[in-house]
Amino acid sequence: MNKSFKHLLFVCIGLLPLLYLAFIWGTIPEQVPTHFNVKMQPDSYSSKTGFFFIQCFLAVVSVAVYFLLQNIHKLDPKRAHKGMSPVFDKIAMGMVVFMAALGFVTIHMSLGSTIAVGKLMPSLIGLLFAFLGNLMHNVKPNYFVGVRLPWTLNSDQNWRKTHQLTGKLWFAGGVLLAVLSLFLPVEAGAYVMMIILAVLVLIPIFYSYSLYRKEQGNITIDQ
Repeated sequence: MNKSFKHLLFVCIGLLPLLYLAFIWGTIPEQVPTHFNVKMQPDSYSSKTGFFFIQCFLAVVSVAVYFLLQNIHKLDPKRAHKGMSPVFDKIAMGMVVFMAALGFVTIHMSLGSTIAVGKLMPSLIGLLFAFLGNLMHNVKPNYFVGVRLPWTLNSDQNWRKTHQLTGKLWFAGGVLLAVLSLFLPVEAGAYVMMIILAVLVLIPIFYSYSLYRKEQGNITIDQ
């Protein structure tokens, strides 16, 4: 695919929710729910105009993240002179699709559907983690993407092992979250999502730190 055409295509994908919002603008209520509690009851509202600017913000973030990841090798000292990584290219495209889907879900939410928030949102987050997990084992050391901790950034072996585990964990956990969110009651699904996300974030950190401690122990013994 031509590079310029690909960039244009994904910018358009990032802007699709705004086009959809413009198409259904007449059906959007004057007060739009923008935050829900665990029981999926709205507890915060925004004006119709405010909601439009929220969608604009999501679109801008989507496109900005896309171009940041496309040019990350120019900004990261660890990736300098190594050129564009195919993994970052895939992540960039995946993030645009995710942000666009998020935009559609929040627009649907504005019409009063708690199903969109309670089931589709956690499922989308699960799919994002599964997608990223499928790529994590190929992510090379850098300062922008991955499990970026002092001990992973200072040890290529720690980085590699941590991201091998993270990839498997995120893929399995993401698929589990995506599926459970569709079938569990909304309130139960919210708690399950928080538990799964905590596991997906904390286990790689503790695993990486344990590798660091083991490496430090080996260095001490050798000395």
